[in-house]
Amino acid sequence: MTVAAHLALWALGLTEKNTPDEVRDSVCRNLLDGVGNAIAAYRLGAARPAVTVATGLGGPRKASVIGSDGPRISPPAAAFANGALVHALDFDDTHPVGLVHATAVVLPAAFAVGQETRSSGAEVLLAAVAGLEAVCRIASAAPHTFHERGLHATGATGVFGAALAASRLMGLGMDRTVHALGIAGSSAGGLLECRNTGASTTQLHPGQAAADGIMAARLAAAGASGPDTVFEGEFGFYRVHADCALSPHRILGGLGERWEVLGIVPKAYPCAQLIHASLNAGARAVEHMAEAGLGADAIDWVKVAVPKEALRLVCAPDKAFPRTPHEAKHSLAWSLAAMLTDGSVGVDTYSEGCTRRPQLGRLAQRVRFVPVRGDGPPATAPGRLTLRFKGGRQLRVEAAGAVGLSETALTAKFHANAGGMTPASDQLAARVRALGTVRGLGPVLDLTALVASARAVVA
Repeated sequence: MTVAAHLALWALGLTEKNTPDEVRDSVCRNLLDGVGNAIAAYRLGAARPAVTVATGLGGPRKASVIGSDGPRISPPAAAFANGALVHALDFDDTHPVGLVHATAVVLPAAFAVGQETRSSGAEVLLAAVAGLEAVCRIASAAPHTFHERGLHATGATGVFGAALAASRLMGLGMDRTVHALGIAGSSAGGLLECRNTGASTTQLHPGQAAADGIMAARLAAAGASGPDTVFEGEFGFYRVHADCALSPHRILGGLGERWEVLGIVPKAYPCAQLIHASLNAGARAVEHMAEAGLGADAIDWVKVAVPKEALRLVCAPDKAFPRTPHEAKHSLAWSLAAMLTDGSVGVDTYSEGCTRRPQLGRLAQRVRFVPVRGDGPPATAPGRLTLRFKGGRQLRVEAAGAVGLSETALTAKFHANAGGMTPASDQLAARVRALGTVRGLGPVLDLTALVASARAVVA
């Protein structure tokens, strides 16, 4: 069988019995984090253009926009809005090996189609497991290759996870699901040219991939055909988008036994994942500086050891003075300067007007990068800083890379994104964590609107 056929057969065969509790619990945590990120983005108006366009499309009132108390809209439109919302703040989780934001694509597709089909929470959860596992494996089969070629891995690979989740919830059989994956391949994309201009089009990529995945499943259901060799073919996904031949084992090895979803890491900071290890080290440096009575103005220069793969993505020399908040989120030097100056990095760090802080740019200009080779994925490499202070004193600090969040930290992040702990946010968190036991998604989505409206910053 082809890779697409193997994926379809596995995804359609998932049950509660053959999906470990650990996997289902982990995916519920991912979904909770994604819902919280979407609520925060809705409250802050961070994805307003996408929400405006999606609600303007209207359509059959079958799916909800997270955080909105407006009427339901068509599932593809809702998935587009929700994908943009989950990713808008760049606070959504990452699979470090594939360097892909899997939840930002799969959650919107699974929720939208799950509402449309009136599926149970258990059915939606298994569809999300299938989609997330597929995205992580597809991206990890050619790690960093998509970004190096100027493609956003989330947009390029996410469409397959969305199509798989939608196909399962729609009850498509094996053949139609394979066709859906084949059709989805023609929508795979997401250009990273915005990294050179400060534009924020990457915010849209998860929404586009989620909507396109649903459309692929609908087209397959209506009788359209797609190539079953979409992954390994001569003009298939990997030869075209990664310029390499695919070893099927890279996607299929250990499928159903080794779970890549367990490696998805919730973010501690709302910026590019490749910056996090250095920010972890920066937080430790701040502690040492406070003990010594030193402030950021005493720093002469900072040397940062970074994986060579990160240089083009987050270490470009012209990013010391970012032009937009989106560009600041992808500037290691500027983000580290913010950590060393403010003592923390959060959503407010990248708010509108954040780039009008020349003191951060001046410190960012004194950040130097030393490329290093690592044994594992670049996103898991430790953060290593050397700071030299005026007068000659030096400080060396090291911190772990992509370590994720504890249960306590994840819960605190959710409530912070929700605008504070309230009975409604508590109830919402409990329902998403126990998604496998809820009867349907309608009440869950209604709660997101209640939480967002109670603490709305921007309507």
